[in-house]
Amino acid sequence: MADITVRPMASDDADHVLAIYQAGLDTGDASFETAAPTWTAFDAAKLPDHRLVAVDTDDTVVGWVAVSPTSSRAVYAGVVEHSVYVDRAAQGRGVARLLLDTLIASTEAAGIWTIQSGVFPENAASLTLHQRAGFRVIGIRERVGRHHGRWRDVVLLERRSPLI
Repeated sequence: MADITVRPMASDDADHVLAIYQAGLDTGDASFETAAPTWTAFDAAKLPDHRLVAVDTDDTVVGWVAVSPTSSRAVYAGVVEHSVYVDRAAQGRGVARLLLDTLIASTEAAGIWTIQSGVFPENAASLTLHQRAGFRVIGIRERVGRHHGRWRDVVLLERRSPLI
């Protein structure tokens, strides 16, 4: 994937990041959310040191990954929840794996020992991606929320750093 690189996310990336996010939400299998937030809300919710974008040779954003703290309690300072989204046109090219691998290196360098995520069981591609990147299924929250008029389960995944 010589034509794709990963760099820190910048505010200039907002339109592309939010459009990719919305396209993922529109699939119905990415999140309980149905609309991407404003950039202000997105920016406030994500840890600034662990927001990355994948870009092509024209510096066009084709995917992103970011983390949020799971708790404000000091004991959970090393635990984050992540999201990863890839533009439909770039899917199947290893972009999400490149983003996840870069995120893992970034979080481990910062002393973060656990990355968590929740994935709908119908999102088989995401589940496979995460398991190949070293995440393990830790449980299933059954019928945890309603989404588009039906109850949905969520598969809980985590990756514990072997270094920290």
